[in-house]
Order: sequence, then structure tokens, then C-alpha cells
Amino acid sequence: MIGEKIKSLLIDQDNQLVKPAEQVAVVGTKNRLNHALLILTTDKYAVVPVLDEKSRMKGLVSMPSIMHAIMDIEDVHFEKLGEIMVEEIMEKDFPFVYEDFELENVLHMLVNHAFITVIDEEKTFKGIITRSEILKGTNRIAHEFERMYNVTEKSKTETQK
Repeated sequence: MIGEKIKSLLIDQDNQLVKPAEQVAVVGTKNRLNHALLILTTDKYAVVPVLDEKSRMKGLVSMPSIMHAIMDIEDVHFEKLGEIMVEEIMEKDFPFVYEDFELENVLHMLVNHAFITVIDEEKTFKGIITRSEILKGTNRIAHEFERMYNVTEKSKTETQK
């Protein structure tokens, strides 16, 4: 369990942990791969969420998944970028949490993922929690904790309880 003091330093009141949906680059299920490639390269993202026409989270698309879709053993077929739809190649198994998420669960998930999507009960996309926001909070803890709190080391028997 994460202590309240640590949590308050990790999640700064000035910076929201969840980047709102309207600030996140996304693509639609019906977009073609050329559009997804444009979004990924223009915004310099490795992976972006894929939403349906009702803003429901459906998957993730990445540069490697696009390249895999247009390559064969001998060549890269760039003409396929305008033919293949995102929903045909998107990763459907993606990390997510609901809006009432537990911070501890998010931290565990971010070990293996650059971001976690946040959805509501209808799977409507609400935003993302990024590893970089957690690292900013960790940096804040490393620099501020002992300045803000008196820290005394517990005895070995106290820590075993």
C-alpha cells in the first residue's frame, strides 16, 4: 500500500496524473495506416490509442505493427498504407484502468508499458497515465521528501512488523 504522504508527493496537485483524452493523439478504427503513420511520425509517438466512432477504446497501433503489415519477406509495400485500415492490425490486448483506479495497480502496469489508458464503464476513452508523469513524481519525492519531513530510521524489529 502506498502511504498518503508519498502519494501526495508522487501526484502533485499542479499536475494531473491523467492526461485528458482531448490532449492525447489518437487514431480511429476506420483510419487507414497512412493516417496512423502520419500521426505517429508527426507527433513522435511510438504507439497511440485507437478509438471507434463513439470514442470507445478499441486498441493500440504502433510503428512496428504498421511496418509488419506492409512488409513481406522480400520487400516493403508502401502502397498498402492507403489500403489497410487500423482496425485490421491494431493490438486489441492493451493495458487500461477505470477512472477510479488504484495508484499501486498503475505503478505495476507502468513497469511494462509506457502508458496506461483510462476508460469509463462504457470503455469511453478518458485519457492516459504516462510513465513519464510517474517518473516526474518520483523525482519530486527524491528531492523534496526529507526537506518536507523529519525522517528517522526505524529499528530492525519495527520494520519486520
